[in-house]
Amino acid sequence: MTALLEATGVAVEYHRTGAPPLRAVDHADLTLNRGEILGLVGESGCGKSTLGRAVVGLQRTAAGEIRFDGRPVAPLGLRRRPADLRGLQMVFQDPYASLNPRRLVGDQVGDGYLLGGTSKAEARRRAGELLERVGLPADAVKRYPHEFSGGQRQRIAIARTLAAEPSCIIADEPISALDASAQASVANLLVELVRELDMGMVFISHDLSVVRQIADRTAVMYLGRVVEVGPTRQVWSEPAHPYTKALISAVPRADGAGVLPVELPGDVPDPSRPPGGCRFHPRCPVALPSCADDDPPLTILRDGRSAACVLAK
Repeated sequence: MTALLEATGVAVEYHRTGAPPLRAVDHADLTLNRGEILGLVGESGCGKSTLGRAVVGLQRTAAGEIRFDGRPVAPLGLRRRPADLRGLQMVFQDPYASLNPRRLVGDQVGDGYLLGGTSKAEARRRAGELLERVGLPADAVKRYPHEFSGGQRQRIAIARTLAAEPSCIIADEPISALDASAQASVANLLVELVRELDMGMVFISHDLSVVRQIADRTAVMYLGRVVEVGPTRQVWSEPAHPYTKALISAVPRADGAGVLPVELPGDVPDPSRPPGGCRFHPRCPVALPSCADDDPPLTILRDGRSAACVLAK
């Protein structure tokens, strides 16, 4: 089966005056199938959001290839996205910044329909139907974004994305700016839409507990690289990479056992000067002497998962 979305060897660099280039993403690989939710997790600054922006063409890549439904994804310029790539869309983290405060909600949601040649009146009508589909009243088309709460704004942003009739959504921390009740509501909505419309979704988050609940597979990033990929249940129960195990150990558990989360030791190295060998070895509790020199690639293990660790079998 051909993957709906495939990123191979993707690298993203930021160039700074008087400083070495900062490689935020370094030869990362991802695949996403239709009808699947892939969770992309890691500490803040690991490059997961940058990878998400590169996948949809919002960030220019320094190396690698990205293909959507078999077609290459080129970085976006000043012109509109090609019609054959409109099925690849993004939901941004901050619903307060992603919507235009000066435009009516109906006009913003209806933009996707206008691109397909629909009349303005028909686009407004269908925008109302779409807003109802995401749990808002149809008359929201006549209101402005500032008249809604954060959770409602994110639903508007999701409706705007759906108007382009996507087959793949990159959701970049879509619930982190919301309160707890709104987080659960929006996360459940996204899952329902993926299942109902048979889309694929990359759900980027630093909240592993949410990803555990909604993702079919999980990819773990550390310092610009994907270090483990596998079925979510398997990744949680038997993490193959020491970094994945450390992340899971740091998640609080309301189990009444009175056991505190285990803090991951050390700080994330400077991505402009990554350590040699395995990038995680300075913080790894089970590192071997060879880990300072050997840089293991992401390798398929016996159980079908992938991990970038010499100890993973």
